[in-house]
Amino acid sequence: MSDTTPSTANSWLMLLLAGGFEVGYALAVGGSHGFTLLTWSLVAVVFFLLTLWALSAALRTIDVALGYAVWAGIGSAGAALLGPVFFDETLTLPQALWLGLIIIGVIWLKLADRTKGADDSVTVPRDARELTDPRETQGA
Repeated sequence: MSDTTPSTANSWLMLLLAGGFEVGYALAVGGSHGFTLLTWSLVAVVFFLLTLWALSAALRTIDVALGYAVWAGIGSAGAALLGPVFFDETLTLPQALWLGLIIIGVIWLKLADRTKGADDSVTVPRDARELTDPRETQGA
């Protein structure tokens, strides 16, 4: 029987992809000037659908609170860093420092999730009889 559950590594890659799509969405919304430019508006809709698809795929194995925080952090930092590249925006030193703090927080969240797996313990029955059906042992 094949296992169709996505691995944790694939989920994190999908979450990074969702964050990239979120950056594209934010930039396209900015370029659409309030959805008044058709081309930018269509690009925004496509990125919106892609980010929802990738985020929902990632959240199959990543906790929602953690996944959403990472996704929002990637989207916020990416849009703030790329806004000055594509639009007439500025990024001040204090803004850059706070964005750095967001990025550090996202990395820290990922590292905290990695240690979560080591803390999870598996409960093993003390007696093998707990694993058998009582009806099967009655005839023995």
